[in-house]
Amino acid sequence: MSADRLLLPAAVRDALHERRAAGAPAEVCGVLLGARASDDGGSGDGDAAAGPADRVAEAVAVDNVAADPDRFYELDPAATVAAVEEGEARGRDVVGFYHSHPRGPAEPSATDRDRATWTGYVYCIVAPEEVVAYRWTGESFRRLRVETP
Repeated sequence: MSADRLLLPAAVRDALHERRAAGAPAEVCGVLLGARASDDGGSGDGDAAAGPADRVAEAVAVDNVAADPDRFYELDPAATVAAVEEGEARGRDVVGFYHSHPRGPAEPSATDRDRATWTGYVYCIVAPEEVVAYRWTGESFRRLRVETP
């Protein structure tokens, strides 16, 4: 069972919007760290009745090294590994990744689908009006409810 909710604190959501605006017109990107929902239905979010949820604690910015950063994103590999290892050293899990669509839309592009590799993880898109989240199933993106705890 995978979670159909993502708990995204207001402070993290606001930081993502600030990064999107500051980086525009280029896409910004990074790693989402926190706690992944357990397969037994528990999420540690204190709301078992609502079902499992992945919980973001922080969003670590990673340089976009794409050849055309105004149209695509590619996380800097070394910086991504460093962010993951540093988060894990502090007891945090990789929840997923984020990138911006500075001009919208708030849905995965064909390129996003072609480049998704972390099956079961969250991919957030930071658009001008909202932050949306999807879980990569290995074949497609499944939309998640984004909630502010």
